[in-house]
Amino acid sequence: MTLQRMKDLRALTDEELRRRIADDENTLLRERGVAAMGGAPPSPGRMRALRTNVARALTVLSERANAPRAARPNPGARR
Repeated sequence: MTLQRMKDLRALTDEELRRRIADDENTLLRERGVAAMGGAPPSPGRMRALRTNVARALTVLSERANAPRAARPNPGARR
């Protein structure tokens, strides 16, 4: 598992991002289960990469959701 680049994640659609988040979270859940059952996880770096990839994808979704809000003028701002 490699870390996803923000440039690559921004090129995806919202639906593809949500699907990727769900897949990574399911994989992470399985990895955590294996670690809980057997003590040491087979690949601790994989778990960290999965968490990071989920966080990056959620960041891109959040940026897109907040983009229209940032483009609106602030009515309370001084001129």
